[in-house]
Amino acid sequence: MGDVVTDRLPLFPFLSPGDDPFTPVGGADLRRLDGPVTRVRLPTGGWTWLVTRHGDVKQMLRSDAFSADMARPGFPLLRQAPPQTPEGRRGGFIRMDGEEHLRLRRMLTAEFMIKNIRRIEPLIGDVVDGALTALQAGQRPADLVAGFALPVPSLVICHLLGVPYADHGFFQQRSAILLDRTAGPLAVRDAVTGLRSYLGRLIEDKRVSGTPGDDLLGRLITERVRTGELEVGELIGMALLLLIAGHETTANMIGLSVLLLLQHPQVWDRLRAEPAQADAVVEELLRYLTIVRQGLPRQAIRDVEVGGRRIRAGEPVTALLSLANRDAEVFDAAQEFDPYREAHQHLAFGFGVHQCIGQPLARAELRIALTGLAARLPGLRLAADPADLPKRDNSIVYGLAELPVTW
Repeated sequence: MGDVVTDRLPLFPFLSPGDDPFTPVGGADLRRLDGPVTRVRLPTGGWTWLVTRHGDVKQMLRSDAFSADMARPGFPLLRQAPPQTPEGRRGGFIRMDGEEHLRLRRMLTAEFMIKNIRRIEPLIGDVVDGALTALQAGQRPADLVAGFALPVPSLVICHLLGVPYADHGFFQQRSAILLDRTAGPLAVRDAVTGLRSYLGRLIEDKRVSGTPGDDLLGRLITERVRTGELEVGELIGMALLLLIAGHETTANMIGLSVLLLLQHPQVWDRLRAEPAQADAVVEELLRYLTIVRQGLPRQAIRDVEVGGRRIRAGEPVTALLSLANRDAEVFDAAQEFDPYREAHQHLAFGFGVHQCIGQPLARAELRIALTGLAARLPGLRLAADPADLPKRDNSIVYGLAELPVTW
């Protein structure tokens, strides 16, 4: 790849401005970027090309010139890699390429089709109602993150997978470690080992029971494991990925969305009065907030040109979704939150073959959670200064650590 002097490069990831949790990159950091495809320094001491323009990000993410396999030497890492074994990587298809990735992904595609998610919307509604009832019965002010934003997607993904929600404290604690880019390699290794052991025991109990159940894990055991198409170790890795992604991402979106909407009371009122209009609001929230702020890392496996830059085989590249979703060439007044715009071109779920498989579920959860909250708690308001809210800047999935509210 050649020697690159990193000392003078901007340090990435960028932190959101202290007084603005919605802006992904502050003005000072933006001014240090040398064009839409530029080098930045990583906290591990290496560097990566940073791709920030909407069209360039799409080109990169749909191209087979880039690998998602983080075990490759030179892959852009935000923290020191933990010791890995082949068993620990099995089933983690978002870090796979080619046919290996597609084989596992195809086993889940039907589960997350829009028509199947629509069938479980009554379940999501019941979960939201139950969480709101518990929230209203508790003390005020209340932390909306702990009391609503996190329990809702956690309960839903536990139901879909067939994982006992009673164990949510165990897997949420370890999920937080896996998403914390400041976590040490041994802590990450132990969190992965603990989660894989937990899921392995759960899957084994289902497998030997004779009746695995009509949940996602049970169906995969019956339809894939018993037929020899899927190994148990692969199923454990798939379950781990879905469990973490299935609650952390939506939980952070709910918390940030509520904070933003409470600063736009006319939109909050619209959600309550016209819940059928919520889909457009959700798309703009996804574009504007883009919680995967640390980007999607890749590595070039052959020479390729992106945004006028020649990227050599072996060089690290990161697609910065948050800036791509603020591209003024694609979105008018891109720095503004506009729930009336047509925002469907956003890249909040990525693009190409690795695009988030669970996006229909995430959209449904966000829509039902926000409309339910607006209907049940029309007087909802912040109980803290927005500037004082603790942010999860060091998490791979950005969000709020707490959101004190009252009503």
